[in-house]
Amino acid sequence: MKKYSYIIIDDAAESILRTKTIADGFSELTFVASAMNYQEGLHLVLEHKPVLVFLEIGPDDLSSNLSLAFISELHRYLAVLPKIIITTTKRGLAFEAIQYGVFDYLLKPLTHIDLLKMTLRLEKLFLETNTVEMTNEIVSVAVPQAEVSNVSHAEEKPLIICIKSYGDYRYLNAVDIAYFQADNNSTDIYLNSGEMITAFKTLKHFESVLSHPFIRIHNSYIINQNYIARIHNGNSVCYIKNSPKKIPFSKTYKSNVDLIIANFSAGNYLEI
Repeated sequence: MKKYSYIIIDDAAESILRTKTIADGFSELTFVASAMNYQEGLHLVLEHKPVLVFLEIGPDDLSSNLSLAFISELHRYLAVLPKIIITTTKRGLAFEAIQYGVFDYLLKPLTHIDLLKMTLRLEKLFLETNTVEMTNEIVSVAVPQAEVSNVSHAEEKPLIICIKSYGDYRYLNAVDIAYFQADNNSTDIYLNSGEMITAFKTLKHFESVLSHPFIRIHNSYIINQNYIARIHNGNSVCYIKNSPKKIPFSKTYKSNVDLIIANFSAGNYLEI
């Protein structure tokens, strides 16, 4: 039987004990450690890399800083995140949690049946994943080298982002996106053509799933570095190519702006 290591992050010691007590009833779950605040939890996850993290996102102790932002922080350090199981008394956070791609959302107080369902889903997921991996191994042996090269080449196709809304599928070439702008719980996507499309995902969601050349420079903006025409540190703004748009950057994300400048200077670059 496969073993799944887990860490509990919760601001309440009583909740930690209850979660662990119920989890102890499942031989496939292996307790690693627990933490009662954001920083301790982050350090434990990075050190032990558990399969599961039980995470409270609506703490009574606000100084614990526990929230869904914890998941975004993990994306900064880990290529593969643990399966996040939200444990909270707050029903209203479920929709936003789903946008962060959490594995499960359990309301306190936890019960044995909650964890039974969770472990069965987990076992099913790993079984399906192993089946796919075995199939890929068989294909890799059977396919001639020339065909493998063609497959590898196909995997290098430019990223396409699909915006889904009530059966409507809108396909965007990522290279055509100039920047993203937050609008409460949705995000406006601006193309280099000037067109704007709204996606019903938070800016945090896009930050967690996108990589270079997209980078966050403000609480309200993610920018495509390839569309930056000018960076004015004095005014704390970036200018977009072929557009009058000026996008502000904040002190919080100044290090990201410095990274953009470093990326430009590391290429075929001439400074006058």
